[in-house]
Amino acid sequence: MARLTLTVTSEQLQLRQPFRISGYLFEHFNVVVVKLSDGRFEGRGEGGGVYYLGDDAPHMLAELERARDTIEADPSRDELRGLMPPGGARNAVDCALWELEAARHGMPVWQLAGQTAPRALRTTFTLGADEPLRMAQAARECAQARAIKVKLTGELELDLARVASIRAARPDVWLGVDGNQGFGADDLDALVAGLSTYRVALLEQPLARGQEAHLQGYRSAIPIAGDESILTLDDVPSALGRFDVVNIKLDKCGGLTEGLMMAAEARRLGLRVMVGNMGGSSLAMAPSFVLGQSCDIVDLDGPTFLANDRQPGVDYVHGNVWSSSAVWGAGVGIGVGARVMP
Repeated sequence: MARLTLTVTSEQLQLRQPFRISGYLFEHFNVVVVKLSDGRFEGRGEGGGVYYLGDDAPHMLAELERARDTIEADPSRDELRGLMPPGGARNAVDCALWELEAARHGMPVWQLAGQTAPRALRTTFTLGADEPLRMAQAARECAQARAIKVKLTGELELDLARVASIRAARPDVWLGVDGNQGFGADDLDALVAGLSTYRVALLEQPLARGQEAHLQGYRSAIPIAGDESILTLDDVPSALGRFDVVNIKLDKCGGLTEGLMMAAEARRLGLRVMVGNMGGSSLAMAPSFVLGQSCDIVDLDGPTFLANDRQPGVDYVHGNVWSSSAVWGAGVGIGVGARVMP
């Protein structure tokens, strides 16, 4: 097999407005973009890293340079899992390998993955933490949304006021909340009881990573999803008895290859599956859209926060997300452009 050429760039994706969650305020996303070429075909991938693990752009760039010789030796996707640690750098390489392989075989990634033709997916649209009335107005302005996810900050009374205000503004939508590790075990009963009042359908990561034992056997009226607590395939069995839903993010687990494995293992264990994102452009959402075809809950709204997205980009219509393989997944012929596939 001919050696590959690895090209790496670092980009700053500016947000339309600051975005607040528990403990963090984001004004932009720093990402790395990987291109892999064999001289005839090219594959691409974008990694955003995992901010709470120190997996930022400098770390991803260093990981890619450390593994450059290995990557340019054209490993299989399964081999890559043993050659690089999980995280944003491996995610970018893994996704580039998927698209490169799709180009070589003349088929879209979804077909390469053994899936049926993709369908548009209902996605959540996320509201950053703000004053309750501002969040309610934002919910009204997001008129196409049929599912809304609310970022909380761990301030119990204020968070419940936020949810109450949003529910009053949008009585029609599926509503989930994301604690982003902001609550303590002593808050759980009051939090779940309060959220139940407003027909909240999902409580994501209420407790800090490392505090999962407090959820063992906890009986919640609302399904609880594990995000920061479940990074990779090895973490999935630990969700049993603690979480009802596994939230898979390609930046956490290191790519679509492991993401698909996580979804299969979660299903085998009787858990529900969610696909999320760490932020990013359409180039990051498109591989997750492939994973989302087998998920119960989809949260792929990252590009909606950006001042400018890549073109072509994923489409948001009537509360759904759609990604054609022209965005990513068809593969690119050098000097030819993306193959035209569904």
